[in-house]
Amino acid sequence: MTHYTGWIGGPEIIIILIVVLLLFGGKKIPELARGLGKGIKDFKKATDDNGLKDDLKDVASEINSLKTDIDKINPKKVLKSDKVSKSTKQG
Repeated sequence: MTHYTGWIGGPEIIIILIVVLLLFGGKKIPELARGLGKGIKDFKKATDDNGLKDDLKDVASEINSLKTDIDKINPKKVLKSDKVSKSTKQG
């Protein structure tokens, strides 16, 4: 009695390959493999990290510039800076 581990073994792979060969035929299999390879290549190209990193850097710089602009017009910070300048003038 064999212990089932859940992995596909050699005989199962051979049976699957024979079934695929019978279903699609010898002429269609290279076309399917070519299409699969092209699909994988397109997917990798679409998920390229370099473009994503550049976009994230642009977004981060825009967010930082917005933060500085907001800090300039933030009334709480303006009031704090006025209090600090008044206290330094008095002291």
